[in-house]
Amino acid sequence: MVRKADENDISEIMIIYDAARAFMRRNGNLRQWINGYPSRGMIEEDIRAGRLYVLADGEGIYGVFMMQLGPDRTYLSIRDGAWRDDSDYAVIHRIASSGRKGGVLHETLEFVSLHCPHIRIDTHADNIPMQRALLRENFVRCGIIVCSDGTDRIAFERS
Repeated sequence: MVRKADENDISEIMIIYDAARAFMRRNGNLRQWINGYPSRGMIEEDIRAGRLYVLADGEGIYGVFMMQLGPDRTYLSIRDGAWRDDSDYAVIHRIASSGRKGGVLHETLEFVSLHCPHIRIDTHADNIPMQRALLRENFVRCGIIVCSDGTDRIAFERS
């Protein structure tokens, strides 16, 4: 089940982000989601804005993601490539899994596609597992975008 996150979910969400950071480190991704990113304050803001979602079952929350419809300012400029589709899109940020259940990306994409079939997402160059998963889900690598902190991310699109 996918539902909007609420303030009662914050503790579980933070545990999931800790698990995701640990997974990244075990898989050679030492530079993404550093210095406490995503912060509790960011999670609280996403919840207030109604753009943070969780995947849950009878055992609790096992995935989390931020979905936003409409333009994303970090996607306004792209280098070493180009976006393939200029139509309206949804963006996914801060997707993470507890590791308890597989298929979090696939479930997230099924949900987001109900709202908008054109999806953009990005990931760090060191996040090889996510890059492979995106390609399996028929995303196309489009180029490089720059995050608000000045770091590069590989941009993907599916439409």
